[in-house]
Amino acid sequence: MAKLLDQVRKAIRVRHYSIRTEDAYIGWITQFIRFHGTRHPIELGEDEINAFLTHLAVERKVAASTQNQAMAALLFLYQEVLDRPLGEVGEVVRARRPDRLPVVLTREEVKAVLDLLTGEKWLIASLLYGAGLRLLEGLRLRVKDVDFGQNHLVVRDGKGQKDRVTLLPKALADPLRRQIEHALAVHAKDLREGYGRVYLPDALATKYPNADQQPGWQYVFPALKRGIDPRSGVVRRHHLAERAVQHAVSSAVRASGIAKPATCHTFRHSFATHLLESGSDIRTVQELLGHQDVRTTMIYTHVLQTGPLGVRSPIDLLIG
Repeated sequence: MAKLLDQVRKAIRVRHYSIRTEDAYIGWITQFIRFHGTRHPIELGEDEINAFLTHLAVERKVAASTQNQAMAALLFLYQEVLDRPLGEVGEVVRARRPDRLPVVLTREEVKAVLDLLTGEKWLIASLLYGAGLRLLEGLRLRVKDVDFGQNHLVVRDGKGQKDRVTLLPKALADPLRRQIEHALAVHAKDLREGYGRVYLPDALATKYPNADQQPGWQYVFPALKRGIDPRSGVVRRHHLAERAVQHAVSSAVRASGIAKPATCHTFRHSFATHLLESGSDIRTVQELLGHQDVRTTMIYTHVLQTGPLGVRSPIDLLIG
């Protein structure tokens, strides 16, 4: 099995997939093989894939997105590694995608949480709310992606491997300048000590071999310590860890007394909802969020403060 997994890793890296995708695909392929008694996948086929995916839904009760990721991993294995396109997998029992509304904070609740954060954690959370970023999009910001002249942020390689432009809140311009000064000071220190390289996607690293030492490519939110790149073994400074921000936000939500199950992603939901409440066009909000389909953005119309779909209750007109 080790040889096969090495082939999978090589195929993933040739296509410049992220290390997160690599780890996820390797994990699902390993589970698939073990589920079928460690038989080699070349001996297995559509029926065995159906059985595994159905097991995930029925026995393990995984989320629909989890089952879809497992399916994507197996498709990659058969099509890209084993060179064996799959036929009809059959009627897989699909994991149910629950119809849940996003958790949204009021403006007062957002302020209450932000007031309990400090330093980099405050700035990152403020960007999630002020620019509608996902957590990783904020943490992966490079110095060159912050355009103070045009008042916008460039989000590189967002969900679906797409780039987009979103707004740079004026209230965060000065804090961001100070943060960038700090990041470049950390970078200068790393250079003096013989380091100063940052991760670049393989294609860029090949095309621009010295770009990983340039100031513009450095992360706006550098990690506290340098680390070893798990793929190349090179010592680099990565961006601040997700867990550090998630923990800080969770602690702030608890301390604020807010009963909602708010997370870092709640700031993005609140950004979209508050823009719609203030009269922004839904297509504009869609573009800022980077949604491919406007129907995804439409979910926020169901959580506006004026009620579902922006409708006022008739009793409010009667009593008010």
